[in-house]
Amino acid sequence: MRRITVALFVSLLSLPLASRAAPPVAVANAWARATVPGQMASGAFMTLTSAAPVKLVGISTPVAGVAQVHEMTMQGTTMKMQAVHSLDLPAGRRVELKPGGYHVMLMDLKQPLKAGDKIPLTLRLESADKKVVEQAVSVEVMNAAPSVKK
Repeated sequence: MRRITVALFVSLLSLPLASRAAPPVAVANAWARATVPGQMASGAFMTLTSAAPVKLVGISTPVAGVAQVHEMTMQGTTMKMQAVHSLDLPAGRRVELKPGGYHVMLMDLKQPLKAGDKIPLTLRLESADKKVVEQAVSVEVMNAAPSVKK
């Protein structure tokens, strides 16, 4: 009986290790803009690098009612922003989500975003064979973009 208990215990310990895989996308310089009282929207930014070609097809977070990938463009002197349904992440290429370009919009905020806090985001990624995986990301709330060493 003791041998069975030990074998069961060892096999249970190995399950999380066996199912733990490397994240499909490397995330760097992730941050979200802090809000002021009453502000109901903010942005989150990061650099994504995928080893294999995938698409970012969705984002979710418990701190906002709506989280979407948006693209900001200038049409003449008018700034336009619109949601994108998916964003290609080519293999080996860095894709920046940054102010003034592609970024994550966090709307209908459920709480203020205070500098120094960390918020969870979940990236929904679709591979070439249409399999969708989710990847958790911890994002630091800041008043301004972090300085990035190149």
